[in-house]
Amino acid sequence: MHWLRFFHILGVLVWYRLDLFILGGRAGHAVSKLINLLLFWRQAPTQRAIRLRLALERLGPIFVKFGQMLSTRRDLLPPDVADELTKLQDQVPPFPYAQVEAIIAAAFEAPITEVYAEFNATPVASASVAQVHFARLHSGEQVAVKVLRPGIAEIIHRDIALLRTLAWWVKLLSSEGKRLKPDEIVDEFARHTEHELDLTLEAAQCAQLGRNFSDRSLLVPTIYWDYSRSHVMTMQRMFGVPVRQTAELRAQGIDLTKLAHDGVEVFFTQVFRDGFFHADMHPGNIQVVTQGPDKGKFIALDFGIMGSLTPTDQYYLARNFLAFFNRDYRDVAVAHIESGWVPADTSVEALETAVRAICEPIFEKPLKDISFGRTLLSLFQMSRRFGVNIQPQLIMLQKTLLNIEGLGRELDPNIDLWHSAKPFLKRWMSEQIGWRSLLKSAKRELPYMLKHAAEMPRLLEQYLRNQGDLSKQQQRMDALLQVQQQQRRWQNWMLAIMIVLIVAQAVTLSQLWGWF
Repeated sequence: MHWLRFFHILGVLVWYRLDLFILGGRAGHAVSKLINLLLFWRQAPTQRAIRLRLALERLGPIFVKFGQMLSTRRDLLPPDVADELTKLQDQVPPFPYAQVEAIIAAAFEAPITEVYAEFNATPVASASVAQVHFARLHSGEQVAVKVLRPGIAEIIHRDIALLRTLAWWVKLLSSEGKRLKPDEIVDEFARHTEHELDLTLEAAQCAQLGRNFSDRSLLVPTIYWDYSRSHVMTMQRMFGVPVRQTAELRAQGIDLTKLAHDGVEVFFTQVFRDGFFHADMHPGNIQVVTQGPDKGKFIALDFGIMGSLTPTDQYYLARNFLAFFNRDYRDVAVAHIESGWVPADTSVEALETAVRAICEPIFEKPLKDISFGRTLLSLFQMSRRFGVNIQPQLIMLQKTLLNIEGLGRELDPNIDLWHSAKPFLKRWMSEQIGWRSLLKSAKRELPYMLKHAAEMPRLLEQYLRNQGDLSKQQQRMDALLQVQQQQRRWQNWMLAIMIVLIVAQAVTLSQLWGWF
């Protein structure tokens, strides 16, 4: 079966003439000549990006998901290919309800009727890895239940193994193979997909995001841990309107301009306050509350892909953005070097010149027409020329920023992301390096200081005793040094006496020789 799948993949690649894609368009290559003879009657779409998208859709849901991940690697792919791959939709036919029942019964070792009071047999969403059903607990709460597809782990592992084989061939045959690093791309995809195969990991990420937004500026469903397992996740059912339905949102009295600015605020809060962000914030995963006290707030869904940033990444990102706002290209270059995003021996002047070449044409446009995400992408692409491999978390950030930017402009075409972001970033930077940072550090260290306050007398006594021991050791060392100095003085005296005796003996011998 493994080899049948492999030959099926090869057949699809040939059918859509992806040999031209892999070989860099070299139609004169021997492989391409042979395929031309075999498929002389086949007229594939002329655009390579369309051929790639159709081939991935033909190969099935795992390859569709791989194509979606590829679309985020705009630092590696040509723009036309990345744009076309964003059209891939992760929608597949649902699996039968009988299998849903069997998975839930196996997970909880009880019939589905004992776990849930009501369970809607028709899924509300179906994707390549899992599907979602609405249900109600015996305690009355309305919930959404996510169930992994049966046998999906085996399918994913098989297809990833085949992807590794294809990546090896691409690296071997393609002139761009080494630069594109297809094996590393497959490894990255494998890591993301493995996380989606254990729903307890997704549930934990959802719970963490919910704690971060306990102020309810972003609504996150509650996880019901007693009803969640590795193959089943039960969460609070959220009621909202998909963010893309702008006509419905207006009809419900939602201020779309405010909504767009709130979305920017939520994004930057995740990135710079928490260093933990939803990395798949496309419109399908975002809803808006239209009724009740939370009216006008965003709802986040689907937490399989999350990103995280270290404090160092946060600091240098904020510093880069603020330098852009101020058109201080030298500081952008210095920040890139200090952060380690480019080699330490990179010329600041050369990097500054490259940054200026990217940013000056951009700033000739009105700020509302400048793409924040694409500016970051341009810098990543520029950085690659200086020998840097952008870290995965920054790629995920860039992808999410493009999603947020597109979402914001869909809600309000005149939104100026730079204007919305600058006050937030300036406030964040002042908190990191100003007096607020000192207060925050003191607050963070206070529990440690209080914990060890009672131990201070004992620690002080130990210190003084050690100091006393050190004093005695110092005295012994001083005495030893005095003995050594005395020995040196005696040695010097003995050496002087020996020199005098040798000279005297030499004079005496000289006199005796003269007598003869």
